[in-house]
Amino acid sequence: MSHERIRVLIVDDSALVRQTLSQVLSSDPAIEVIATASDPFVAAERISQQLPDVITLDIEMPRMDGLTFLRKIMAQHPIPVVICSSLAADGARSTLKALEYGAVDIIAKPRLGSKQFIEESRVLLCQAVRAAASARVRALAASPAVEPKLTADAILSRGTAAMVETTEKVVVIGASTGGTEALRALLEVMPADAPGIVIVQHMPEMFTRAFAERLDSLCRIEVKEAEPNDTVLRGRALIAPGNHHTLLKRSGARYYVDIKDGPLVSRHRPSVDVLFRSAARYAGPNAVAAILTGMGDDGASGMLEMKQAGAVTIAQDEATSVVFGMPHEAIKRGAVDMILPLPHIPGSILARAR
Repeated sequence: MSHERIRVLIVDDSALVRQTLSQVLSSDPAIEVIATASDPFVAAERISQQLPDVITLDIEMPRMDGLTFLRKIMAQHPIPVVICSSLAADGARSTLKALEYGAVDIIAKPRLGSKQFIEESRVLLCQAVRAAASARVRALAASPAVEPKLTADAILSRGTAAMVETTEKVVVIGASTGGTEALRALLEVMPADAPGIVIVQHMPEMFTRAFAERLDSLCRIEVKEAEPNDTVLRGRALIAPGNHHTLLKRSGARYYVDIKDGPLVSRHRPSVDVLFRSAARYAGPNAVAAILTGMGDDGASGMLEMKQAGAVTIAQDEATSVVFGMPHEAIKRGAVDMILPLPHIPGSILARAR
């Protein structure tokens, strides 16, 4: 699809949103908006006339909600779908469901406001559509099978005297397109005393909290959206809040997180590079880093700094990645010690974070 433009169908019940999205996406020379639809029934008609490469879909619509439509598309004709949602906290849970049903990404609708916001929105929207176009969609994906032996606490022997003497290990993980389901597969098998984990998943604000709550209900470890000064503890994973950078800091033997505003870094906020660079600086050889599925190069240079600081670095392999962008960039820069399929990553993290 290198020379062809990415054909996009926009589905949203607001005429203003359809117009704004059309203008924003059309400003990218690689993208062509082939049609818009005010509801799923009109959308189905448009799809029968011309198959889009990517669909942007609103969840809350009259006549048929976006989730029902998404399930129908994924069952009949898997097409990469980007959920374009308003930042309503109450809708965040149902929007997350869309990722389980096979949507590739969630982005926030551009609010008509400051120039800077619209420009940032444009960058994120166009990037999400480009990522979706290169994503592998699977018909209603079952969660990746994870080897049951990884759940055994055998991988992580109970705390011994040696463990008390050595410096505490810390795990940092970066992910983007396809990452929500990859993180679920990874965290679900972590034992209750797994090392402390800090995660950057590219996702709009409001959704990171709902995402953390959902993972918390599925996992043996505690999963929460990071707040300023949260301590990084065994048995706990902290997820960077959408629209804020998250840094790892250290005070004596205690690792904690710092939450910051600031510009987009590597086209993202939160940025994996920001987290990884802070881990290189404050944890060095006591850190283990994993870079998972995602579009672009966020995390590659930060991971190289971590490797140079003596950290163990792991990249998800191409076969199990929805988009092999971020891991591939890190590999190309020589930042990666191990390239592993997703089901092998949890065991590898635990083995190296003993």
